[in-house]
Amino acid sequence: MQKNILFFIIITLYSLNISSQTSDSVKLYLWPSGAPGALGSAEEDKPSITIYFPEKNKKSEGAVLICPGGGYVALALNHEGWQVAKWYNAQGMTAAILRYRLGTWDHKKYKHPTMLTDAKRAMRLLRSKAKEYALNPEKIGVMGFSAGGHLASCLSTMYDGGNPAHNDPVEKVSCRPTFAVLVYPVISMSSKHTFDFSRGVLLGDLADPKLNDSMSTEKRITPLTPPTFLVHAYDDGVKVENSLMYFAALREQNVPAEIHIYERGGHGYGMYPQKTRDNPNPERIADWPERLKNWLRNRGGLVVD
Repeated sequence: MQKNILFFIIITLYSLNISSQTSDSVKLYLWPSGAPGALGSAEEDKPSITIYFPEKNKKSEGAVLICPGGGYVALALNHEGWQVAKWYNAQGMTAAILRYRLGTWDHKKYKHPTMLTDAKRAMRLLRSKAKEYALNPEKIGVMGFSAGGHLASCLSTMYDGGNPAHNDPVEKVSCRPTFAVLVYPVISMSSKHTFDFSRGVLLGDLADPKLNDSMSTEKRITPLTPPTFLVHAYDDGVKVENSLMYFAALREQNVPAEIHIYERGGHGYGMYPQKTRDNPNPERIADWPERLKNWLRNRGGLVVD
């Protein structure tokens, strides 16, 4: 199954330019004057969010920051980015796709904590725009797929309330998500259920076990971790135990949570499951977005029926 996941990661490299900016969207660089720790000045060194807006006559006060997957070496910006944003727009929600900085197989590019630094800044920036975009700052969540799910879980468990003494107004804003949606997420970095490829890219092949342990987000959940919705398939190469451990830890801390485990589905199906070798019967898992919509409806003020 690991080979299947690696194949998926390679395929995502070809989806980088499928997503496009449209008239109902705006692109914002997280640090217009240059990102901290940037290793160059290319577009890949300039993390950003592209914000997609719903129709004005069907707009809620909710928003979501989307973290596409790709093993921390690529971004699946189509089926885990643009398609997801448009789905949220159809529910009346504003959606921002995060282009975070990435690592490489040879460890010559970015590693932790760069990706989390980008995610924190993205949440602060989106929340700082709440008044401008007619959003409720207390109804802005995060969603992540695969390695992007790990990043979303990091943001959910390693957030901070902002720095009121900072001279940058964006840095004064909290980066805590109001809710989280984790789809076939990588969670553990220190157990037998770890997806070694993502861990190696993010932390290094010879990372200190204490660092691996600290980045296993199921161990960082507190009563203040945001309510979470999880989706996973039993036959996923990113082992389903990742979601199960996270859900169990949420329950232990009395954090509201909902989980859906499907018998078949494989990995990387996004919002609209298609027929593939790993997912020969996509209809078995195709109802998960509707379950998510119902869960969001229960959060109050997020979706527009």
